[in-house]
Amino acid sequence: MEHHSSPAPGVVEHRTIDVVPTAERHGRTRDLFTIWFSANLGPLTVVTGALAPTAFGLSFWWSLAALLAGHLGGGFLMALHSAQGPQLGVPQMIQSRGQFGSVGALAVVLVVIVMYQGFFASNLVVGAQSLSEVTPVGQHMGVLIGAVVSLAVAVVGYRLMHRIGTLTSWVFGAVQLAGAVWLFTEGLPDGFLTGGGFSVGGFLGVVSVGALWQIAYAPYVSDYSRYMPAGRAGVRSTLWCTYAGCVIGSLLPMVVGAAIGLAGGDNPIAALDQLLGSTLGQLTLWSFALVTMLTNAMNLYGAVLCAVTAVQTFAHRWLPRATGRAVIGTVLTLLSVALALVLAGSFMSSYLDLIYVLQYVLIPWTAINLVDFYLIRHGSYDVASFFARDGGIYGRWNPVALGVYVLGILAEIPFMAQSLYTGPVAHALGDTDLGWIAGLVVTVPVYLLAARKAERRRRPAPGTSSPDSTTPPVSPAPTSGAPTV
Repeated sequence: MEHHSSPAPGVVEHRTIDVVPTAERHGRTRDLFTIWFSANLGPLTVVTGALAPTAFGLSFWWSLAALLAGHLGGGFLMALHSAQGPQLGVPQMIQSRGQFGSVGALAVVLVVIVMYQGFFASNLVVGAQSLSEVTPVGQHMGVLIGAVVSLAVAVVGYRLMHRIGTLTSWVFGAVQLAGAVWLFTEGLPDGFLTGGGFSVGGFLGVVSVGALWQIAYAPYVSDYSRYMPAGRAGVRSTLWCTYAGCVIGSLLPMVVGAAIGLAGGDNPIAALDQLLGSTLGQLTLWSFALVTMLTNAMNLYGAVLCAVTAVQTFAHRWLPRATGRAVIGTVLTLLSVALALVLAGSFMSSYLDLIYVLQYVLIPWTAINLVDFYLIRHGSYDVASFFARDGGIYGRWNPVALGVYVLGILAEIPFMAQSLYTGPVAHALGDTDLGWIAGLVVTVPVYLLAARKAERRRRPAPGTSSPDSTTPPVSPAPTSGAPTV
């Protein structure tokens, strides 16, 4: 494996998937609050909140309860992934090689790349809608502008995204909080609280949307904490700062979206502009357009790291820097732009289908990853093996993890309820989707038992590793025991 020096931090980030050495660790964990708070202040969050009354038929108060339950539960799982970053100093998908093996992890990496592209395209659509409401820029031009800005931010990298997150949290957070206060005190029509109703299926559906919104960040949340200094207190702070930022940042616009959905209007963003009035509405739409560019920069940054991870699986000496990140990011941006232009005509139905698909494939992965990190290996991994040609001590395939992953997805099928397919159990329960719960209930105990049994059989002698796993791309970060959280 080729060695790389550790130059002083510059304007443009020079690392991709390699280990962040101790000398380059920096930042404050409260920065994680601001980047995740600001990342959720975009129009897609409002649109998602509007699904509670429009797609699931809930009243405002039931929408609020379901969104709260979903975000609080899903947010904690997501934040547990964030706490892995300071421990290992590598991107989340590289760390997944410790559970699935170097080649086996590709099954999840490829799914996550598709997820990034879907969210990137979805954000381009709603961001362009916001921009077109406040400027003469048309939908297609708005998509292109958003894509170019997001690409530029992603190429500059980690530090710039954190700095933008801090700025937008204060500025646009204040704008959207003021808009929410005015909306609920002056802007909503009389009787909007009487709209909608309650159904078990609708309530659980919105809980699922809220939980999945949070869990969808899990495959890349530690990408934004991996530069943080390691240490038990810092890891605890990482978890809670990430949790608070993402949950609060998500709930504010989603609750606004639920109210707008009850107030009427096929386009939640245009309806919000009308309800807020000229000045506050224009400021809110500007904040939406600009925040979306940051959020999409994060989606693109994660997609690039995943693409590098996929290629490096078979070309283990290949480790691109900023130029390589720019080239790969440009290719992925062009693909997302094309997808966004296709999505524009049928956005809501396409987006809801994406939410459901992600729910089914991410739940078993997040269960396996967290159980392995916190309950099996207690945060102690051979980081060098992540980059070894043969997968080091984790091998190229982990049949136990892959088998349980497939089992978790299969367990969800009878409980699925969506436009493409409704399982028999879900149909018997009034078309109530409980797939994500079934995935967790099956995956967690089965993987815990199977992995502990496998670990006892192949536990290596202290200090033993594969011959190819002794030289990581750079000096590895500390791999101490799991944090107390």
